[in-house]
Amino acid sequence: MTHAFYVYASYGFAALVTVAVTAWTWVDGRARRRELAALEAAGIRRRSARPKDSVGDGE
Repeated sequence: MTHAFYVYASYGFAALVTVAVTAWTWVDGRARRRELAALEAAGIRRRSARPKDSVGDGE
């Protein structure tokens, strides 16, 4: 085996891991957005969200 085999294999493995982590992050983000939408549809709001009936910004 040549030195080039190890170099190309390393780059291939690094690219595969990078693509896998990127895909996992994207899929997980979509799942979290769906969960948040379901909670908000059920009437559960985030503590940081403004109440719907608030007017203005308190000034």
